[in-house]
Amino acid sequence: MAVSWHLGALMLIFFVHIIAAQTERKIYIVYMGALPKDYEYSEDEMSVESLHHDILEEVLEGSSAKESIVYSYKKSFNGFAARLTEQEQQKIAGMEGIVSVFQSKTHKLHTTRSWNFMGLSETVRRQPDVESDIIIGMLDTGIWPESKSFNDEGMGPPPSKWKGFCQNITCNNKIIGARFYNSHNTYGEDLSPRDTEGHGTHTSSTAAGREVKNANFYHLARGTARGADPSARLAVYKVCWDDGCGDADILAAFDDMIHDRVDLISVSLGLEMAIPYFQDSLSIGSFHAMKHGIFVSMSAGNSGPASFSASNVSPWTLSVGASTIDRRFTTKLTLGNQRSIMGVSVNSFATEKTFVPFIFGANGAIQSDPSTVADADVCMLESLDPKKVKGKIVYCNSDMSEGEGPYEAGARGSVMIAYAETDNAFTYVLPNLVLTKDAGKEVSKYLNKTRNPVARIHKSEAVFDRKAPQVVSFSSRGPNYITLDVLKPDITAPGVDILAAWSPEGSISGWEGDKRQSKYNIISGTSMSCPHATGAAAYVKSIHPSWSPAAIKSALMTTAFPMDHSGSLDREFSYGAGHINPKIAVNPGLVYDATEADYIQMLCNQGYDAMQLKLITGVNTSCPNATLGSSSDLNYPSMASAILKPTNFTRTFPRTVTNVGPPNSKYKATIKSNHRVNITVEPSILHFKSAYEKLSFTVTVTLLGEPLDNFNIIPSSLVWSDGKHRVRSPIVVFSFYDSELSSDEKYTVKRAMYSEPSVPVPSP
Repeated sequence: MAVSWHLGALMLIFFVHIIAAQTERKIYIVYMGALPKDYEYSEDEMSVESLHHDILEEVLEGSSAKESIVYSYKKSFNGFAARLTEQEQQKIAGMEGIVSVFQSKTHKLHTTRSWNFMGLSETVRRQPDVESDIIIGMLDTGIWPESKSFNDEGMGPPPSKWKGFCQNITCNNKIIGARFYNSHNTYGEDLSPRDTEGHGTHTSSTAAGREVKNANFYHLARGTARGADPSARLAVYKVCWDDGCGDADILAAFDDMIHDRVDLISVSLGLEMAIPYFQDSLSIGSFHAMKHGIFVSMSAGNSGPASFSASNVSPWTLSVGASTIDRRFTTKLTLGNQRSIMGVSVNSFATEKTFVPFIFGANGAIQSDPSTVADADVCMLESLDPKKVKGKIVYCNSDMSEGEGPYEAGARGSVMIAYAETDNAFTYVLPNLVLTKDAGKEVSKYLNKTRNPVARIHKSEAVFDRKAPQVVSFSSRGPNYITLDVLKPDITAPGVDILAAWSPEGSISGWEGDKRQSKYNIISGTSMSCPHATGAAAYVKSIHPSWSPAAIKSALMTTAFPMDHSGSLDREFSYGAGHINPKIAVNPGLVYDATEADYIQMLCNQGYDAMQLKLITGVNTSCPNATLGSSSDLNYPSMASAILKPTNFTRTFPRTVTNVGPPNSKYKATIKSNHRVNITVEPSILHFKSAYEKLSFTVTVTLLGEPLDNFNIIPSSLVWSDGKHRVRSPIVVFSFYDSELSSDEKYTVKRAMYSEPSVPVPSP
């Protein structure tokens, strides 16, 4: 009897939890595609919002549309964000006219030297009058407007096209717009576009900061800090807070950015991995930006070196990986035996004047039980005993703790051992350096053999890196998880040890106990490489104001420096077309242009149907070639194709180039290929008679010999040259047989490989 009672109680609790989950309200995005033609370019936004209210009123139970709705996207595309139960969102998903319904997810945030390193010096050719009409929209943590990097000395009023405004902060003629979005009701933070974290200030100044002499981080990396386009305007859209960056806020910002008439958008944030295009707020927002002629640059992500880790992979955006510049920071550890060991960090603390005691983290454990000792060995929080480690340098057998464990216990400093790469430096709350495993063994040997070990940590020094540029280990890699036949990332740009403006309210190291303040900071990430690419794109646009987003993207990709792949097994899946070269990109010779219609055809080839695409684009769309074409047919500046089975393989890449150089130009094709493939180009000579003339050609790739092993990359390239211009496109063929994937991964990758729809097809 007792057993049956307990079973009944458990079942009751189980059903209560199910009912609670079904009735709990969460923020969902209801994406409806383009604005109806009756509303597009109309100021009657209330009629669009009333349409959203009508949909909500039809499904809501126990709530009103006014209470439920979070945002109504009504300026640049059609949709809304609302607090819905699971049942309510399922009802909306089944309605006519709905492209997708998905829960609002949380995205994560992904110089004195970098622009000179790329050849874009302070004296490079400029058109200041045109540059001052360019508006860069920054999607980030906001901005610190008082920074010298954003002064408006000598700048005239904003361009007449500008429709935006400043919300809760004072702007100037440099920062001409600033808004904030906070659907999660984050409390305890400044509800304004003001940046209290630092990330948004850093990215904004990298893209378009004014020239500031003697910028430095505690006397490190001293020099002139500037962006690619010091005269360009900035419009800031704060969507990121302490708890991340919400989908609902991101789409609201895109809706406003497009309406406000920005020219370029820089996005240094993303998810952990790629998801279907029209279930991703960044892909949706950037698609509509592309429709309105706005160039969008996005960070590839910081989840490398894992394959398929690039998170922002939509073909209508530029996806940017991170690479090194010819300056890196090293930090020296001197042991009591006068032996010096070199490590990496950005250590702004003054060199220790005297030796201090040095101990293993495990010997400073707060308790003697094995689990605590194991935590202390790697210096985790609340594992170290202040009585044992206070005033000492602690040896941490890992670099996962980021220094907060020793800091909390009152240590003088810490030495960490990296079990991955040491190709980038971080700032810590205490004097710290990170050693390789081999260097760590030498230090460990000293600690074990010395009765009273001591050490000193020195302030960091900047050294020349002759191997730069190289892709950094954390930079996310391809292949493209959603569309295998579109190579991602597209390009790489400086993203390691970048000095740029910082918020004085932002933590220097990211640890709340760090009370240091600085007007400039040195940080790393694809978040830093993305605004470099945005700034380079703005520079190209200032020379060619009428070029489309695809033409600018092509110019950046086809003029990129080919990368040294000796240290990267991922090759083009880590650096795409190569390292960005903005000075040459303004004169590419030829461009691979693409319009909305080209991307629509690619989506057709990937399996989207006409009804779905009509909703997304707002126009009648047919897919006559859906059964004949493939995603590799897109007129893209790179060429990629996956071999799905260990068999013979032939793939064609139809392409069209536009002559943006002089008339009467003759270009000849040169192929650099791997011995495993045969590549032909037909025709192999293109003779242009006029500027902006378009000519087409076809590249055919045939696999030679035996089938490839699983995940084997065959890189090649095509270069069109007229004797002056070199228009280079990477060609990547790779085998991918999915036996080693999990069942969920197999499902997702197969859908991409076999050109099936990436999202459910709505009911007609």
